[in-house]
Amino acid sequence: MRRLGMTTAIAAAALTAGCAAPGTTAQAQASQETTSAASAATPTPTASAATGSAPVATPVSDRSIPDGYDATRDAEADIQAALSKAAEDHREVLIDFGANWCPDCRALGKMFRSAQVEPLLEKNYVVVAVDVGQFNHNLDLAGRYVDLRTSGIPALAVLKPSGVLRTATNDGSFSDARSMAPGRISAFLTRWAPAGNP
Repeated sequence: MRRLGMTTAIAAAALTAGCAAPGTTAQAQASQETTSAASAATPTPTASAATGSAPVATPVSDRSIPDGYDATRDAEADIQAALSKAAEDHREVLIDFGANWCPDCRALGKMFRSAQVEPLLEKNYVVVAVDVGQFNHNLDLAGRYVDLRTSGIPALAVLKPSGVLRTATNDGSFSDARSMAPGRISAFLTRWAPAGNP
């Protein structure tokens, strides 16, 4: 009975704390280099390996916002296609790292389609959604752009069409998307829009 009470308390804390990465306590943050080295040495399973199917690589559509996080997508290919499309259209690439189980990720996805945010995305960004599973999928790819231990999910990264990282939300500024107003997202998107394209 006591064990059931602790499990319920942990689940309740997870639901109210947002979609933080495991080990985001001060102690875990203090030992980031050790954790990073251990993570680099441990292979991470992918959803495609678990299902036995190959990752999906399809073209990035002209001005679309992904609908959720698809674990079967080839995230690397999606980012490369987005960079090419962004170069053609003079836009930036916005990578959204998250997972469908995360309520904050789903809330951000809804706000991406709001009247205040969607026009900014369509004008200024090619959006790529990258599934991180239960913090066990696409972690090597995510590690090139964000620090999921401090950012939680959703985590955003803005890239120039050349692939150069302009900014990443390593401070966890979007991991509380359920409590955010669309204006906060609009301000971020406006700030990092391509020069001359606000």
